[in-house]
Amino acid sequence: MRGCQAPRVQFVSQPTKGKVVARFLSEEHMKASTDAMNNDAGFQNAMTGKTLGLQFIVADGPDGNVDYYLHVSDGAATMALGELDGAEASVTSDFETAQALSKGDLNVQTAFMTGKVKVGGNMATLMMNQGLVNEFVRVQSDLDIDY
Repeated sequence: MRGCQAPRVQFVSQPTKGKVVARFLSEEHMKASTDAMNNDAGFQNAMTGKTLGLQFIVADGPDGNVDYYLHVSDGAATMALGELDGAEASVTSDFETAQALSKGDLNVQTAFMTGKVKVGGNMATLMMNQGLVNEFVRVQSDLDIDY
């Protein structure tokens, strides 16, 4: 039929099986992560009574370097772009490693032992919170993220 056109389809981030679609290391990713951590029973249990601030530095991404942080305090978690004043530790990696960790394709301990991530700051605090860090990685790997 002449003059008929297929309707235009606009793709919008939609929940998928209770998950949020977001671009890796975007504002939407940070919000989706924050929401997921605060609504996950395992993460909630791991952060009970804990206070922790981790600074992440991701180098060589498609948009350059990205700084973001995880802050856990008073039974709530926040993940956001930017720098966290007073972070107990920092975790530095390249973009490829950050993606692999986020997807759950690379174990945090393996990444550290092979030099794919560099850790600065208070290592003892990080080690004492290993259960929380493992839950953080688990929740991240469950998100529907566009890499």
